[in-house]
Amino acid sequence: MATLKMGSIGEYIREQRQQAKISLRQLAESAGVSNPYLSQIERGLRKPSAEILQQIAKGLRISAEALYVQAGILEDRPNDTEVPTAILADASISERQKQVLLDIYESFRKENESGARGRAAATGSPKAAGKDDPT
Repeated sequence: MATLKMGSIGEYIREQRQQAKISLRQLAESAGVSNPYLSQIERGLRKPSAEILQQIAKGLRISAEALYVQAGILEDRPNDTEVPTAILADASISERQKQVLLDIYESFRKENESGARGRAAATGSPKAAGKDDPT
């Protein structure tokens, strides 16, 4: 079971790196790890620590939390977040600006969700049909 999780975190890191158009060498350098070690993580041969995952997240410019969830260190949180509440509570921006921010935020969430479903469909996961989607 742990091997599957290690493989999935490695696959996830590789996907994120490729989407960001960063070479393995560039990510290793920015994360402060060796090329061979990062390669082994991506291939599921090594289990990175939370500290290494944080360094990789910085190199990929993504949240460390996303990597922690993929690695099984943190549980996936429900889709309700505090971002819309924070946007609506900000008195320094207009109502129109708030609505634009909320629209952009929601479009990013939907785009990422559909991308995750596409990856799940390719692997035959039940998430492909939205079975794990509470909405």
